[in-house]
Amino acid sequence: MTTDATRAAGLTPAALEELIKHGDGPRMLDVRTPGEFRTVHIPGSYNVPLDTLREHRAELLNHLDQDVVLICLAGGRAAQAEEALAEAGLPNLRVLEGGMKAWEASGAPVNRGPARWDLERQVRLIAGSVVLVSGIVGLFVPGVHLIGTFMGAGLTFAALSNTCAMGMLLSKLPYNRGPRTDIRTVISSLRGRS
Repeated sequence: MTTDATRAAGLTPAALEELIKHGDGPRMLDVRTPGEFRTVHIPGSYNVPLDTLREHRAELLNHLDQDVVLICLAGGRAAQAEEALAEAGLPNLRVLEGGMKAWEASGAPVNRGPARWDLERQVRLIAGSVVLVSGIVGLFVPGVHLIGTFMGAGLTFAALSNTCAMGMLLSKLPYNRGPRTDIRTVISSLRGRS
């Protein structure tokens, strides 16, 4: 497991944009779901969802021989990907600070596809709805309000551990999955880049 002392330094959107503009920029691996990637991504980035990256990190190591920037929505999943690749022995890793949110806010170029809700927004909708409904029903049925308490505990744990069980479950839905990521296609794409 990487420690704060060995964790890769972040890369700001402005710094990444400069690297891309001035020559052969780093490999950019976007670890969001295929659905999120299709909605918006950085031109030239490769979609390698976090689960796929974790499962096939040894295969990916042979094709990541230069600097690698890991990208997700806000930085959490990219940090998990950085940890997985660092444990597998890949040096030269960086995480895009603030993820796609920061990249878009900076006005940097993106490729856009069909609009869809990102996982974070879906989690907020479901968690908020469960708390709201359990609170209202709890006025009439004793004990139902505890469902909202349980949801709050889960969200607190998600924040402290930088993981989200609900987000992981939602990422498995067909709406979020999009086309399945095939590791052979990803590796072929990585090989094809000069």
